[in-house]
Amino acid sequence: MAAPIEDYALIGDTHTAGLVSREGSIDWLCLPRFDSPACFAALLGDRSNGRWLLAPAGPVREVRRRYQGDTLVLETEYRTDDGIVRVVDCMPPRQWDPDVARIVEGVKGRVPMRMELTIRFDYGSIVPWVRHIDGALHAVAGPDSVWLRTPVPVRGENWSTLADFTVAEGERAPFMLTWHASHRPAPRRIDPIRALADTEAWWGKWASHVDYGGGWQDAVIRSLLTLKALTYAPTGGIVAAPTTSLPEQLGGVRNWDYRYCWLRDATFTLSALMLAGLASEAKAWREWLLRAVAGQPRQMQILYGVAGERRITEQELPWLPGYERSAPVRIGNAAVNQFQLDVYGEVMDTLHLGHHIGLESDEPVWDLQQALLEFLESKWREPDEGIWEIRGPRRHFTHSKVMAWVALDRAIKAVELMGHDGPVDRWRAVRRELHDEVCREGYDAERDTFVQFYGADHLDASLLLIPLVGFLPADDPRVKGTVAAIQRELTVDGLVHRYPPDGSQSVDGLPPGEGTFLACTFWLADNLALMGRRDEALAIFERLLTLRNDVGLLAEEFDPSSGRQLGNFPQAFSHVALVNTANYLSEGPTPAWARHTE
Repeated sequence: MAAPIEDYALIGDTHTAGLVSREGSIDWLCLPRFDSPACFAALLGDRSNGRWLLAPAGPVREVRRRYQGDTLVLETEYRTDDGIVRVVDCMPPRQWDPDVARIVEGVKGRVPMRMELTIRFDYGSIVPWVRHIDGALHAVAGPDSVWLRTPVPVRGENWSTLADFTVAEGERAPFMLTWHASHRPAPRRIDPIRALADTEAWWGKWASHVDYGGGWQDAVIRSLLTLKALTYAPTGGIVAAPTTSLPEQLGGVRNWDYRYCWLRDATFTLSALMLAGLASEAKAWREWLLRAVAGQPRQMQILYGVAGERRITEQELPWLPGYERSAPVRIGNAAVNQFQLDVYGEVMDTLHLGHHIGLESDEPVWDLQQALLEFLESKWREPDEGIWEIRGPRRHFTHSKVMAWVALDRAIKAVELMGHDGPVDRWRAVRRELHDEVCREGYDAERDTFVQFYGADHLDASLLLIPLVGFLPADDPRVKGTVAAIQRELTVDGLVHRYPPDGSQSVDGLPPGEGTFLACTFWLADNLALMGRRDEALAIFERLLTLRNDVGLLAEEFDPSSGRQLGNFPQAFSHVALVNTANYLSEGPTPAWARHTE
């Protein structure tokens, strides 16, 4: 039986990441980077295809977890009949060859422990050759090599590496796992205790630069730490999540690979980081953007690899059963070939926000923006696949057209406020045309609400972004009507679905059924806050905070009926939305502040 998605905690080194379950098993670890096929653990819960368990050998009475302060150093404390033991997990952010340090600490009594390490490369398909070299365990297959170093005696059994040992009060048993390219010499030895101290110091130093003075400090800073962990330090890219194929419906087919850099998700993430005073990430992402989209504007993609790779072919892995039998398991993402009009607005909006936090808008950046606008002017009238990446026919999605308006609006502001040169009169004319069309074609006056796409009779939660991006003010009657309709038709137990969940009006080309979308529920709270309905917004926000797991993490979706988190985990979109809503409710700086600055 797979552990619930919310039973996992994140460790990472800003190169890659791993997920650690409450029972002490690392069930997902991509090496050497987020989208690497060198994963030694295949999927959460699919333990025959890789895991690393480090836990008490006998029954556990209680499990307590926490991160050490504002870091990604995880402590898991187990209370047993024999005593209390603590496992400390981290990934030191210090070198190209990623490491995982695991340290067992005796707290009370003498506790028998068990270690099981099953290494499988290439998503569980390759069993490596394992041998002992100079006191270390060495696993190798093809380009991948893993070294396990520990003073604890280990043995091989049934294609896994095992160890049984006892830790007493005051004792420590360290383990260090290191990946490196198999053709290179063995990696240098690293002291796990020193690595732990270095990791604590690194994250603590980073967190000390966070500039956030609003409420819910712990929740906001934990979300910002999570977003930082999803950045790829060598290039500045930001992944949507560190996992693939965690289902949006248990047993269903909505299983996508999120280990890539969506322009949309990255821009939302950058907004949250920038508003917390973390400008270095914004600079790195902007340089990543310039490299990734270099070429003709018509070739711009909606997502890229962490280094800007463009070929992200979607494949299915039939040898993996999937999390709780949710198949198929996918790597790559076919959405890379879609046309999504909204990303132009999100990119322009983030570059606009960067200006307001003090980033210089140099000539290459403005050249990129003008090229994107020129392409957008020729394409905004076309239908697209939209924010939810439908796998059905293209439509004239209302949100997509709104974001096209945003792109033009931010370009005009760049001329008006920043002194850039551009055909501003022409852009103003197109902006007005777009605004008029959306209000005419995307709004249903009889129902008093905007609709999912032109001519549709149903709703879409992305319409909640209309006031957040400055298209209309929150007190506009059409916005109020839309919010009321979404509360009435898309909200279940206080949580918001992206669109009608029963599939009766869905256009996404997939079987119906999924959880409520957490970011959409945060957007609802934002709208209510902007309308002055603070008590209602606060109630929604406080409810959302209770959906986080015990270490403050959120997946993409939540199923109110089962109380389960669903989708890839942890999800940048959800944590960005948490940070923004905390800012709205604290009356602090929000993306809307820069958007409405004249």
